Amino acid sequence: MHVAYIVLLGTEVLLGLLLVSLILLHAPKAEGMGGIGGAASVFSGKRGAEAGLNRLTWIVASLFLLVCALLGFGIIRG
Repeated sequence: MHVAYIVLLGTEVLLGLLLVSLILLHAPKAEGMGGIGGAASVFSGKRGAEAGLNRLTWIVASLFLLVCALLGFGIIRG
């Protein structure tokens, strides 16, 4: 196996774990079915930490998809 392929596989695993943990850190946006009749906080503004977390999640997700494309389309072969 090529070194680049092994490095990309390791990067893929690390990005996947990081992406799952970042998604779990997000605050819930609504109350689910309980928010139908009540005052759900769906339309409230983002706080500073939440906006930064959103940006970091998008960056990690984009990198994850880029590595998926490199490995999936055979651009880097093992």
